[in-house]
Amino acid sequence: MSTQQLTAGAKKAIPIVLGYLPLGFAYGALASLAGISLPFIVMMSVVVFAGSAQFISVSMLAAGAGAASIVATVFLVNLRHLLMSASISTYLQKFPRKSLPLLSFWLTDESYAVGCCELNEGEKSHLYMLGLFGTAYAGWVSGSALGGIFGGFFTSTNAVLTMEYALYAMFIFLLVIQLTEKKLLMAALVSGALSLLFYLYIPGTWYIMLATMTTATLGVMVEKWKG
Repeated sequence: MSTQQLTAGAKKAIPIVLGYLPLGFAYGALASLAGISLPFIVMMSVVVFAGSAQFISVSMLAAGAGAASIVATVFLVNLRHLLMSASISTYLQKFPRKSLPLLSFWLTDESYAVGCCELNEGEKSHLYMLGLFGTAYAGWVSGSALGGIFGGFFTSTNAVLTMEYALYAMFIFLLVIQLTEKKLLMAALVSGALSLLFYLYIPGTWYIMLATMTTATLGVMVEKWKG
């Protein structure tokens, strides 16, 4: 029964893995071009497991940035995990406590999106979620290792840009599959419009957090107003 639960969760992670493999490859290739050795490329994926943070870290390392500035930037970029963790935690109240640290570490934008869809459809076990999140994690680490090994063959600017494009395509896909209700579509449109507006006036990446929190607050107020 436990194996079946893990396998069922792993199958649901296949779309994420198909996105993670080229993205992880792009990260590994870029890190290799930046002069980072293969063991450290893989170690960053194993320990950090945050695509955007790893891409930023590699670019900052290549530019000669210090450790403090890299840590601060990664912290700000990943602040959105606070919102995702708070949101998905309501579904995990019955899970064994020993499974929560691993699920928390494996939480990413993509696993959050797919995980929430699955939990909304019905109750899922912690083994199912471990299978889903863990398979996505294995896909990212594998893609990173392949990129570190073979990335040297793809050194042209067009090749690097093409690999990075996969990141945006995957986020668009994950957004579309969640727009199952009119109110969710409205929330996505409002959040996108606010992000563009804040981007024009707020430096750094705070505009993402501000747009997310503003949209969430407006959503709660509308729900209470409608009773």
